[in-house]
Amino acid sequence: MAKTSWVLLLGMAAVLSGCTDSLGSSEPKLTKKQLVKLIPKRVQNRESWANDIADIFATLKIEQNATNICTVIAVIDQESNFQADPKVANLGAVSLAAIDDKLTEKFGKNLAGIFKNMLKTKPTTDNNFIKQIKAVKTERELDLLYQQIFDYFTDSYNVASLANIAKLTGEGIDERINPVTTLGSMQVHINYARDHRRQSMNDRKLREDLYSQYGGLYYGIHRLMTYKADYDKPLYRFADYNSGMYSSRNAAFQQRIASLSKQKIDIDGDLLIYDDGSPSSQKSQSELALIKLLATTQSPISERQIRSDLKKEKTQAFEKTAVYQTINDLFSQKYHKQPTYAIMPQVVISGPKLSKDYNTNWYATRVDKRYQTCMASAKRHKLL
Repeated sequence: MAKTSWVLLLGMAAVLSGCTDSLGSSEPKLTKKQLVKLIPKRVQNRESWANDIADIFATLKIEQNATNICTVIAVIDQESNFQADPKVANLGAVSLAAIDDKLTEKFGKNLAGIFKNMLKTKPTTDNNFIKQIKAVKTERELDLLYQQIFDYFTDSYNVASLANIAKLTGEGIDERINPVTTLGSMQVHINYARDHRRQSMNDRKLREDLYSQYGGLYYGIHRLMTYKADYDKPLYRFADYNSGMYSSRNAAFQQRIASLSKQKIDIDGDLLIYDDGSPSSQKSQSELALIKLLATTQSPISERQIRSDLKKEKTQAFEKTAVYQTINDLFSQKYHKQPTYAIMPQVVISGPKLSKDYNTNWYATRVDKRYQTCMASAKRHKLL
């Protein structure tokens, strides 16, 4: 199943108890000076990055050991090469295509037509907004330009529908169609940052916060490290960062469903179908297979209960549900072994920022190589 790299299923509640995998729990706490040694030497201002990472670890109560630090460093390096406002090749052109795809759906045909014409002719024909968009180099430049464009549109065009759209959706026009949805050095989705604002601020201030070195790190580390999962290696946390919280655990669960039911289902880590981040009423392959399979057990679980349990799939609490535990018991009874906790989700990632489609295994493996390099450095410096 394909997912877009700009629309991950985020916004789930996180527990501020740090990265609670048992990995690295016996390692010593690193000082800021030691942390600097783990950041690649090619990175400018390593001390500044190290100070921010250490401060955020302290704020979020994450153990500052080599395993956790290297987990974060690997993701930062993969996502931006330690750039708070990363440059993206051909950013303007791909963003135009992305916003064009949204306009009719979000604005309606007539209003979308007005907006497109404005992009071609304003503020002047020779220096129109399309030309300006194509010239941008970084995400922040593009974001600020789009904000100017949306302000120009609402100020210059007497379109009553705009006010109605904002009132109905509870969000500004710019947030409704802005194609820049993953931001900063760790490419955090704006929806996740909204749900975990580190202080009171509106959406535009939040975007500025994400483009700062500290803000980009804060939301990225929060997203990566502050949920509990019994993973035996960071590889699965890297996969989750790409395809959604607990997708590695859920993929293993889907594999058990497929094995027990003898039905072919997508092993993508999503047990439900989602529409703009909310569960759809449409039943997924996993849910349908569960309904059929659990109806044959000695203590059948109702469809209503199955749906209720599956809604917890993006939390650790899912592991305590009747559905999760029953499937695990059935698997153990049939195959006489304990089920695997996590496997790699089989997810294709596509999006305007990507030159071609990739998959979660590609992403997680690349990040893991950076992690292994970091851990090798920790060993050389005797930080383990």
